[in-house]
Amino acid sequence: MNAKSQLIFHHHGMTTPELPGASSQQTAPHQQPQFPPMPPNYGPPGASGPQEYAKAKKQRNVIGLVALIAAIVGFIFACIPGALIIGWVLLPIAFILAIVSLFLKDKAKGMGITALILSIVGTIVGFAVFFSVVTASAKDAFGGGDTKVSAPTAEAGSGAPAAEQAGAKTGTRENPSPIGSVVESKDWRVVVNSVTLAATDKVVAANQFNDPPAAGSEYILVNYSATYIGKDANGQTPSFVSVDYVTADGKTVDRFDHSVVAPDAIDSNTLYNGGTATGNIAIQVPTATADQGVLAVRPGMIADKVFVAVK
Repeated sequence: MNAKSQLIFHHHGMTTPELPGASSQQTAPHQQPQFPPMPPNYGPPGASGPQEYAKAKKQRNVIGLVALIAAIVGFIFACIPGALIIGWVLLPIAFILAIVSLFLKDKAKGMGITALILSIVGTIVGFAVFFSVVTASAKDAFGGGDTKVSAPTAEAGSGAPAAEQAGAKTGTRENPSPIGSVVESKDWRVVVNSVTLAATDKVVAANQFNDPPAAGSEYILVNYSATYIGKDANGQTPSFVSVDYVTADGKTVDRFDHSVVAPDAIDSNTLYNGGTATGNIAIQVPTATADQGVLAVRPGMIADKVFVAVK
């Protein structure tokens, strides 16, 4: 077939007929060229193929997600005083899960690291909240540190409230409150009614087992009233109140340092709201400076001390 006939067939969309002896390797003019296949090593650097590229992208870490959720919830509950126990249960769980999630192969590590940090910080916050709650509870139970001093009442030991003392601050060791002052905390009201110096004969005669004082010392008798004004349904004993002697050179003499039975000793039975116990305690003090010391009155186990003169 000549070139003109081929052009006519091609113009009318017909294929050129194969002639005997025509080469099978001849390619039609309109056929698209064939490109070689794409090499398998495409994708990001370091990935040798599609499968390697998929592995290069870290998969979601389910355990890390669970650890993060537990850490967040535990942290929140650790900040709530009434729900501390929930936080203390969730935070250790979050900590363990976070550690596990960090060792999983081909898993994202971000949530695990965040959960680990939150669990540690939440535990620290939880302990801080716990100790603040314990401290507040102790203050509520033992009277706290809100001690105040009022001027003596007309009748010492009556237990009636009195007006606050005016002028210079009293109740310090340098400026002790006078006898009859009302020393009051949240739970106790204490009034020192009287102090009897040189009371050795009375104390020794009060009980056959009372030993005489050491050389250069004498017994004094301190009479005081302790009124329970707290709200504990189980009450408290007057032993929660302490009255000690501080010498002129600043040494504290505890009334139990030389234990003796005082005449008309104060009762230690449990008191309830409004109940009052009145009586004596005996303290052994240096004779030469007995009248130069002061009394340290504490109206509750952790209440502030107030100093009261002995004369």
